[in-house]
Amino acid sequence: MDMVDIMGIRAIITGVLLFTGCFLIVVAAIGIVRFPDFYSRIHPAGKADTMGQFLILLGLMVYEGFSFVSVKLVLIVAFIFIANPTATYAIARAAHIRGKKHWQKAPPEPESPEPPRSNNEEQSDGN
Repeated sequence: MDMVDIMGIRAIITGVLLFTGCFLIVVAAIGIVRFPDFYSRIHPAGKADTMGQFLILLGLMVYEGFSFVSVKLVLIVAFIFIANPTATYAIARAAHIRGKKHWQKAPPEPESPEPPRSNNEEQSDGN
């Protein structure tokens, strides 16, 4: 393989990793907006966001190749993998200690029986 083939493969892998990472971050943002309560919203923020950041930084590492910049990116990834889950846990635990309740779906309202018909309505139906 010559250098052009390697650069083309590297560019394709970088593009796939960057696209997938951006996709996960967008999905996490939508999850934060769409989920009903605090505990459900913190889940995409802690999981998909961390994985999206990892894939984006991995794409940058592949693009850069092995260099001092890649070493810095590995340190950033290690920090993100430690800090994001720890912060998510701390926030959820603090909310639980403060008494934040889980969301519960409201029970369905009972169907009201049909109101009784008056005598006038019964006589007008037959005519």
